[in-house]
Amino acid sequence: MENTSLATDQQALLDEAILDNEEILEEEGALFEHYRFEVPRGQALLRIDKYLANHLEGTSRHRVQLAIDAGYVYVNGKNAKANYRIKPLDLITISLPYRRRGVEILPEEMDLNICYEDDDLLVVNKPAGLVVHPGCGNYTGTLINGLAYYLGKRQDAEEGDERMGMLVHRIDKNTSGILLIAKTDEAQLKLAEQFFHHTIDRKYIAIVWGDVKEDSGTVVGHIGRDPNNRQCFKVFPDGSSGKHAVTHYRVIERLGYVTVVECKLETGRTHQIRVHMNYIGHPLFNDDRYGGDRILKGTVYAKYKKFIDNCFEILPRQALHAKNLGFVHPRTGNYVFIESELPEDMSSVMERFRVFSSAGRQDHP
Repeated sequence: MENTSLATDQQALLDEAILDNEEILEEEGALFEHYRFEVPRGQALLRIDKYLANHLEGTSRHRVQLAIDAGYVYVNGKNAKANYRIKPLDLITISLPYRRRGVEILPEEMDLNICYEDDDLLVVNKPAGLVVHPGCGNYTGTLINGLAYYLGKRQDAEEGDERMGMLVHRIDKNTSGILLIAKTDEAQLKLAEQFFHHTIDRKYIAIVWGDVKEDSGTVVGHIGRDPNNRQCFKVFPDGSSGKHAVTHYRVIERLGYVTVVECKLETGRTHQIRVHMNYIGHPLFNDDRYGGDRILKGTVYAKYKKFIDNCFEILPRQALHAKNLGFVHPRTGNYVFIESELPEDMSSVMERFRVFSSAGRQDHP
């Protein structure tokens, strides 16, 4: 068995693209684990769902069947059926929405802003600064710990709880906004399938440095880890590294030295909006990882510097909010659209720039 980590489209899976395991929870698209099996010589004929359930640790036959129905299982490069009987030397690849194991999740009381909930899923408006899932030094105080308390559940280190609250996607710690959580295996696989095929509607609001020239546009460019800084990502315009990424943007409001833009994700790469806007010369306001935490546009006067410093204090993180999310409900088939209000830190900074701009203090360099 080979666990090859994360990919976000079928071609990448078949090409056996391998990323670092740590990127499983960094991807803003669907979260998947990928496995590859070569059936050994001498293997008796056996239904593929039973074979995979026997070989995937901690995965039920029912979950495998759901993955087959969702089109995540391939045999020799072709979609498999649940009643297919494997043969010696068959090459099987399977994608499963990610379920972290090896971490005990303890319930912690937390004030959660739940926008929508039913028996299959819930939608949370996550505040900036809240880590989504335990791991990488954050084993308590995460959103999943809060969900465990809310749902009255607890997860042991080696086995999951089907109603624990399963991630379908994620947003960065210091990004606020809408996050979709599945309650059941069925919901997780069906929702993850929509992310997998890029049919989820996602829009973000960002404050970026500079006066964006065009009223709307599209940024296309492969995104991958920056070889000079593993904590950052960068655009590889020649496609020599990284993965295909597309961001559509539209100007919402021009505020002098900053612009408010709406970004629609066509793909879901790590830090995609932050990287793409930086690539076109408009890093996010106060994004310390991509250079937006210093004055990039404006005057040299001390009064302006103090104004920006005050804005940085009000908004001590990158100015990015997951504004809305649209998806097909995994049980009813109805379209669900959830929208959230801008958080106070972003709206306050926008208002300050409106006042600053209208006061005629824009002494362009």
